[in-house]
Amino acid sequence: MGKSAAPAKKAPSKSEVTANIAESTGLSKKQVGAVMDALAGEIKKALGNKGPGVFAVPGLVKIEKKRMPAKPARKGVPNPFRPGELMDVAAKPASTKIKVRPLKSLKEMV
Repeated sequence: MGKSAAPAKKAPSKSEVTANIAESTGLSKKQVGAVMDALAGEIKKALGNKGPGVFAVPGLVKIEKKRMPAKPARKGVPNPFRPGELMDVAAKPASTKIKVRPLKSLKEMV
């Protein structure tokens, strides 16, 4: 029989990340967990209705909130997949999109 494939690598769990950070910084797991929760709270504040809509984790990522307006229904639109045929496009309600962009130093890490 052929060689079996190596098991796929998985992303580390929250507890693994917390344990690794605690080990490398000398803080307790509880303290690292409190910092993670505080960071999540700051992101929620910044992206909430009263916040600026942008949050940057210095040197890693920039998180932006963008409001997408509603789109009305349209009839008789040319079908891009079947030339010469017309189609109807359904309406889309307004929504909020979250965009996460890597910053330069994160790109350099990879």
